[in-house]
Amino acid sequence: MSAGYGNSGGFALIVVLFILLIIVGASWC
Repeated sequence: MSAGYGNSGGFALIVVLFILLIIVGASWC
């Protein structure tokens, strides 16, 4: 998370946020 934070870092952050959103949405129902 220090060297290649430019290209794959942003995409990984979006993926993590999307997964967290799915988990929260699944546990909410």
